[in-house]
Amino acid sequence: MKSLQALTKVTLIGMTVAAFAGCADMTPKQRNTAIGAGAGAVGGAVLTDGSALGTLGGAAVGGVIGNVVTDDKKK
Repeated sequence: MKSLQALTKVTLIGMTVAAFAGCADMTPKQRNTAIGAGAGAVGGAVLTDGSALGTLGGAAVGGVIGNVVTDDKKK
């Protein structure tokens, strides 16, 4: 059982590192959309006691809000 927990921790750490590396060249609008989707998913899961539909709905709403509130600044 302890080896499964260790494997889970290593896998989660690896996935987190890969996710951060993949986000390195995002525009502010893309970054804020992703942050909004993540925060919305957590909020939706909490409000609906872990319902898949609530989590997906929260992610969708959070992503839209993160996208809409970020200005399109072209450099």
